[in-house]
Amino acid sequence: MSLKAKEILGEDPEVFFAERRYEFINKILQKVLRGEKPLTLSDLLDRVFLNKYLGIPIFLTFWWALFRFTYDVSAPLSDLIDLIFSWLGQISSSAISDEWIASFVADGIFGGLGGVLVFIPPLFFLFFGLSLLEDSGYLARAAFVVDKLMYKLGLHGKSFIPMLIGFGCNIPAVMATRTIDREEDRILTILVNPLMSCSARLPVYILIGGAVLGPYAVAGTYSMYILGISLAVLMALLFRRTIPYFKGKPSPFILELPMYSKPTIKGTLIHMWERASLFLKKAGTIILAGIIVVWLLSSHPWGAPLEETYLGMLGRSLEPIFRPLGFDWRGAVALLFGFIAKEIVVGSFAVIFGLGEESEIGEIQE
Repeated sequence: MSLKAKEILGEDPEVFFAERRYEFINKILQKVLRGEKPLTLSDLLDRVFLNKYLGIPIFLTFWWALFRFTYDVSAPLSDLIDLIFSWLGQISSSAISDEWIASFVADGIFGGLGGVLVFIPPLFFLFFGLSLLEDSGYLARAAFVVDKLMYKLGLHGKSFIPMLIGFGCNIPAVMATRTIDREEDRILTILVNPLMSCSARLPVYILIGGAVLGPYAVAGTYSMYILGISLAVLMALLFRRTIPYFKGKPSPFILELPMYSKPTIKGTLIHMWERASLFLKKAGTIILAGIIVVWLLSSHPWGAPLEETYLGMLGRSLEPIFRPLGFDWRGAVALLFGFIAKEIVVGSFAVIFGLGEESEIGEIQE
């Protein structure tokens, strides 16, 4: 039916009827309104944020400011959490007489889980900033700003929102593609969405960025997010050009922009908690279980050097595969457990380097 209507009308029916509807509304307004409507604050802001020359630079600036805010504000809280878990590990190690249990509690639980929980503040502040941008009405305009670019690269304008949700978690992002009408556009968005850096990758970016880039860690993390977006659009363009199923231009993008609004602290905090609480639940279940498995493998046979434990044996068997990528056996093991949950990569590093080395960051730098 829609194809037949498109043939008769000569354009997409959705666009055709939307244009006729607004033409009818404009005719009524021209007859009943007298004088020019004064520009509102929303109109003035749109002239800046939706400007074809300034729109994308402003969008990138907002993202840079968000990451700068996330790092700078969360750093003292992350240090405090690290200090607390280190103190708990020392207390439990000295209070428990059994050496095996003391090592399990201090190194396995407090050491491994603490290495992951130090990234709670960055996640909370990242979601806080995203909630502010969303509640203010800017994110809808960001979708409009990047629509032209995404259209040229083979993605639908409605793909922006699912891809943005992908910064939090790729699963609800895939579910959000249901808003995309055309099946080809919807499937294409699903295929490239995993390239968006979800919140589970942020702890890994921060750990590796801090170890490798030092004072340029913020720029490195920001670049990883930009790289993910770039790869997503490039893959979409490649699919669109090479796979017959995806060939053809995306359907037009129609978006009614909401009014700008002043975000409320209560609403922003609620949205922040809804997103960040998923990480806390994950930390208390899947991540904790994964870290315990890593510790058990790294401590048996009991008393053996780390390289001769079951974890070391597993890592050395995988090392030839990961060596071309620059990883030794420890990195190979951490990446392997990352298939369970990406956050376990950080916990694995904390357990492995905490058991076998004096400085986790120092070893990662090497």
